[in-house]
Amino acid sequence: MAMTRSSFPCRPEKGGGPAGDTLAYWKLPGAHRKIGRPVSRDIPRQRNSTVSPSRAADLAIPVQAADHVLGAAHAPMTVVEYGDFECPNCKQAAPAVKLLLERFANRVQVVFRQFPLEEVHPHALAAAEAAECAGGQGRFWEMHDLLFANQEHLKLNQLHGYAERLQIDMARFTAEMDDHVYLQRIREHMEGARRSGVRGTPAFFVNGRIQDVSFGIRALFDAVEAALHHHN
Repeated sequence: MAMTRSSFPCRPEKGGGPAGDTLAYWKLPGAHRKIGRPVSRDIPRQRNSTVSPSRAADLAIPVQAADHVLGAAHAPMTVVEYGDFECPNCKQAAPAVKLLLERFANRVQVVFRQFPLEEVHPHALAAAEAAECAGGQGRFWEMHDLLFANQEHLKLNQLHGYAERLQIDMARFTAEMDDHVYLQRIREHMEGARRSGVRGTPAFFVNGRIQDVSFGIRALFDAVEAALHHHN
């Protein structure tokens, strides 16, 4: 799996992420793919964190029926991700999230919520709307995967192309995109993220508590494993 050099996580700051970050590569136990984690060069840890140190670390909006959920419905652990389809680090994290579901099958469910960083990712909001429109026709996760797989091609006409590939009702998709039917829902996701102290992507919550992944996605696996052990 090819990795790009970028700071982790994505932050809505001018000039990109903190200077001096590089990606080191390491394998999760049992994984067949490499996951990137940053090696900080004299940079305070808080500067890279997805959550503001001055804000609450609890999930402000509990999981709801309208959320997009993958995994066992009655799993004891719920991981909520706030993500951005144009964020390269969210793309890097996506295979690890699938691996998390495989490793903790029937014990973990994953929820994806929208947090497009419009200041640095000009196509992220439209991509989020496309995912929600596809979700309205029961194809959210398929669109989720297509958007990350084609992250460098998220212009409006390309989003319509992905919808056609999913063979959904294109008249409905086009009308909902034109009318921004799901924009309010996306804004609510974003407001809930900010209320939870999120300031970058990807941001993860394990059973309602923030999990800092700024030094690698392995921290998410460790947090889930520890929570399951405590639950048992």
